[in-house]
Amino acid sequence: MKISDQGVRWALLITLIVASTASYAQGSAGSGGKFEPRFLVDMPTAGMQDKGTFALDVNFYQEGGVLLGFSVGVFDRLSLGVAYGGSAMIGPHAPVMNDVPGFSAKVRLIEESVLLPAIALGFDSQGKDGYIKEASRYVIKSPGFYAVASKNYSLAGFLSIHGGVNYSLERADGDRDINGFVGAEKTIGPFVSVIVEYNLASNDNTRGKGRGYLNAALKWSISGGLTLGVNFKDLAMNGKNATVANRTVILEYVRFF
Repeated sequence: MKISDQGVRWALLITLIVASTASYAQGSAGSGGKFEPRFLVDMPTAGMQDKGTFALDVNFYQEGGVLLGFSVGVFDRLSLGVAYGGSAMIGPHAPVMNDVPGFSAKVRLIEESVLLPAIALGFDSQGKDGYIKEASRYVIKSPGFYAVASKNYSLAGFLSIHGGVNYSLERADGDRDINGFVGAEKTIGPFVSVIVEYNLASNDNTRGKGRGYLNAALKWSISGGLTLGVNFKDLAMNGKNATVANRTVILEYVRFF
């Protein structure tokens, strides 16, 4: 029986998610260990904001694009957020704003334990890298509804492994498949972490080449909840007309009210 490339990718994804429940360690990678990582590059984790915290996220992407996000830890297991931005915000051209703001909500169902990873359900309507009006979608589709599991390990610092599935509501292109993703974050010393993310992109065959989106990031926790990150996106050149990896810059600021 011939197994499709997409079938192989799904099998690898499921294997990595199952493997992430193999061991346990206290602590968390990202933000210098002070705050849980809430997302990888484009996809979410099961990490949560503490109750009474707010997070401001600024994403600078190609063509002068800027995306602003604001979220609040309503309870320890519930966070809500909103995001808005547009392309050509920086530069000489007139800005092209997103059609509508993006909204997000995340609920943690299960806390991490010796046997189980943390598990969260959520919704996020905010896509990445600009909105394509004629296609009624973002360049990188929003996660939509998702379920994600996260597990932390003690390994020369901290290592966190994440995996999940999502169903985007950006379906005007006719691609309505369920998607999967997996990723990992490894701390290097107390302030720096390296992230790798693989987005299966099984719901994005109209713009992709069937390889999925392989992304990486480098984050530096500066101080007081402020983190600077550089993303290296689409390393597998999955996007149409992609010739070099797409580079974006992010700022995260998380504080208690």
